[in-house]
Amino acid sequence: MTRMRRREFVETLGYAAIGVGAAGSLQSARSARATASNEKIKIGQIGTAHAHASGKIETIRKLADDYELVGVVEPDSERRRIAETQKAYRDVKWTTEEQLLNTAGLKVVAVETAVRDLVPTAARCVAAGMHVHLDKPAGESLGEFKKLLDEATRKKRVVQMGYMFRYHPAFQLCFKAVREGWLGEIFETRGFMSKAINAVQRKELVPYSGGAMFELGCHLIDILVRMQGKPDKVTAFVRRTRPRQDSLADDQLAVFEYPKDVATIHVALMEVEGERRRQFAVSGDQGTADVRPLEPARMTLVLSRAVGEFTRGSQEVNLPPLTGRYDGDFLDLARIVRGEKEPDFGPEHDLAVHETILRASGLVRV
Repeated sequence: MTRMRRREFVETLGYAAIGVGAAGSLQSARSARATASNEKIKIGQIGTAHAHASGKIETIRKLADDYELVGVVEPDSERRRIAETQKAYRDVKWTTEEQLLNTAGLKVVAVETAVRDLVPTAARCVAAGMHVHLDKPAGESLGEFKKLLDEATRKKRVVQMGYMFRYHPAFQLCFKAVREGWLGEIFETRGFMSKAINAVQRKELVPYSGGAMFELGCHLIDILVRMQGKPDKVTAFVRRTRPRQDSLADDQLAVFEYPKDVATIHVALMEVEGERRRQFAVSGDQGTADVRPLEPARMTLVLSRAVGEFTRGSQEVNLPPLTGRYDGDFLDLARIVRGEKEPDFGPEHDLAVHETILRASGLVRV
């Protein structure tokens, strides 16, 4: 197996195509852009209940060349008390939703509430004229999510979904390999996104009938739809392995049918160290791109012919390091808000993803 040097990978893909790039080059470009515009984007966060909430606030605060955090909203007193003990929220300005949305110059709100409150909260933000970073998944109603996207489009505002692999170098390379035909005609795509959770975590997920696929599989469904579009047919297999304990759908497999490809995604919530076996692989008649594990990512590329700096045969790709799991999302959002580019993932994509997630989760409210 041939190991590609990091420089070769970056030159082959290009920093812009990766979306994240090398930390030094990215920091320099961001600083130059911020200096040129001499304007930080005012941003706030509503909610601390989402599993990604503290990570998002850390990212916003880290990207100080681009963003000015003006306030955090947490109406639940107990959740706020817990958040106040966390390093991510140290010295933030706590405020109400009304005060935040009336902050002079506010342009973006990161919505990090419990899942049931995500879409209604985002709708209020859009109504107030804000761009939104909306964490996943976008509720259990396709219709309500569509209303949100339609209103944002009407008001020329962006709703950026928080699926966490969009700007990861490994998945950017997967997108490129499929788009440019490196792998030939795709015939199989497979993903695993499991972990083990405790009784408290199970209790938190029970209210969402979409279960494991809804909670975790959504990240890989986003990648699948980006690469191959909305599937022709989705078949959901839903198992509840602890019926005496709760009704959580904790073991789910979904099959996604395309004209020439069958994709599968499997999510289980009882796999010991399941994160180590998380995988996304796409195979065609001229090669395979295989990412395993997903974080920290390792990637193998197998090709029937040389493509650019990639050789024929099997090679482990030495991926450029991530500066942070969510950096790519918020850096790209800053460029969108400044009018420097259009979104890479538009409302049509996000709606197709959400419909596919609901079908793959076995939900009937589609």
